[in-house]
Amino acid sequence: MDTPMKGRFASAFAKVLHRRPGKGEVIPDGGLKKIKTSDGELKDVLVFPKDDEDEKLQNEVITEAFLAKVFASVSAIKAAYAALQQAQSPYDPELIQSADDLVVEEMKTLAEMRQCFFKKQLDETSPETTLAEAEIQEMKNLVKTYEITGKKLDNQVKLKDSEIMFLREKLKEEKKEIKLLENRLDSSGSLSGLEELHLSTLCPNHFIGFHKRTVKSIRSFVRLLVVEVESAEWDLEAAASTIVPNVVFWKRSHRSFAFESFVCREMFDGFNDPYFSNSKSASSLTNLEKRREEFFARFMELKSAKATDYLAWKPKSAFAKFCCFKYSKLVHPKLEESLFGNLDQRNQVNSGQYPETPFFSAFAEMAKRVWLLHCLAFSFLPVASVFQVSQGSKFSELYMVGLNDEPFIISPNDTGDSQPRVAFTVIPGFKFSSTIVQCQVYLR
Repeated sequence: MDTPMKGRFASAFAKVLHRRPGKGEVIPDGGLKKIKTSDGELKDVLVFPKDDEDEKLQNEVITEAFLAKVFASVSAIKAAYAALQQAQSPYDPELIQSADDLVVEEMKTLAEMRQCFFKKQLDETSPETTLAEAEIQEMKNLVKTYEITGKKLDNQVKLKDSEIMFLREKLKEEKKEIKLLENRLDSSGSLSGLEELHLSTLCPNHFIGFHKRTVKSIRSFVRLLVVEVESAEWDLEAAASTIVPNVVFWKRSHRSFAFESFVCREMFDGFNDPYFSNSKSASSLTNLEKRREEFFARFMELKSAKATDYLAWKPKSAFAKFCCFKYSKLVHPKLEESLFGNLDQRNQVNSGQYPETPFFSAFAEMAKRVWLLHCLAFSFLPVASVFQVSQGSKFSELYMVGLNDEPFIISPNDTGDSQPRVAFTVIPGFKFSSTIVQCQVYLR
């Protein structure tokens, strides 16, 4: 309400409250009237006539105060609803309950004011005070709403920044890979040695080369996962300790090895089974030969395709089922809701409609490499099998590669055993025939 209007209402209200007849003033419709008191006695009371203009102004002031209370209550509901949305991600049950209670309380207040309006019970003892207090409360609620909206926008900016960082990192890697491929093309005339691959010419070097690409894809996804977890304000140290308990990391940056270990553990689970399950099935030699051809054909079909394009092309393929199963195991619903504020990606994956987000694209590319490595493993006879090293095992250069060098330079322990021990396996190893692909381990 502007200042002149407020001044008009204030003067009108004062006029109504303080109007009295002056000396010798004639009151046309007033006079002494008999009014019965609570004791049953009749008393003479001087009744003043009503001024229509003053009464109209007074009613306008009361109505204005009532509307201000309505707007203040509506703004309080908006602020409480904004707080309710903010409490969803990250999930805060106490804040959700308090915001919900406030919404319910203000809705009840609005319902009561609605009844007062229809019953025309808008009387206010001090409408100007009510008006001022309601406007102040409305301003406070608006400020609260803007603060919550600002925090939400800040979180969205952080999420976009993390996606930009990931895409920049991925761009650098792609540029390096393109340069490497160009150098290979100049030196040998072949892009990667896999384009013209045939089952009859398959050798362990092909598996070793593709294994390196798979590890690279896994680490690219883990970097994005760690960035998203940090953006969601998770405690990385606590998360790493949950994955690999009782492990002391030599450097803070080594915590990423725990996430790599977790991702590999889930992605390679069931790798030794032809269909990535724990079931055992007997096969004759003829079936094994046919199976080799089947898995090699799968490898050649998918290796040059983009993962998300292939999923859109064949949403019910064996690879699509593999992606759906592994995503559900790797990305827990609580983790996804914490990172993105909803379960939209999970719901899309389960329905066969794969999301086009940087996070899922990175996952799909990693899943594609693991799937192709599995197809390549079953294209060999004997089949290439995966293995891991248990915690506390002695380090062996034949089967392992240490990802941290610190244990080699520290003094021997109390038992006099200077040979380092395995804290946990990060990247599993593979073996077939006389070939061993070393597993990558973190040493303590």
